[in-house]
Amino acid sequence: MTARTDVEQVELANTTFYEAMERGDLDALTALWLADEDGISCVHPGWPVLSGRAEVLRSYALIMANTEYIQFFLTDVAVSVSGDTALVTCTENILSGGPAEESGELGPLVGQLVVATNVFRRTDDGWRVWSHHGSPVLTETDEEEDEEPSS
Repeated sequence: MTARTDVEQVELANTTFYEAMERGDLDALTALWLADEDGISCVHPGWPVLSGRAEVLRSYALIMANTEYIQFFLTDVAVSVSGDTALVTCTENILSGGPAEESGELGPLVGQLVVATNVFRRTDDGWRVWSHHGSPVLTETDEEEDEEPSS
């Protein structure tokens, strides 16, 4: 078995990050973030900057507690490694659902596009998330298209 390259290791860490969110596994997600209390940050789409390990992990706990279903289809994944720092950019094609109105049923599903930047740092325990920044991709609605001036 050959050793994985840094790029392959970072790709795996990035995939593991999203899989932990899909499973709602806060313990696994917590293990993926750097242990430095003050050194990490996160921006969820539409949220202010969250700084510090406790604040960032609390945000994921809240998201997981209020999201019944979430799945990420990652596209446009690009990985760049420079020394002990790695940068991953990708498009998160998200399918999520909230609580069901009736018992035993899945809540309404919503699709969303988010562009994300994930920064990783190499540690003795492998690559760990240093920063996550997600921004929504704004798409034109039919009304906006109708308002465009005709030529």
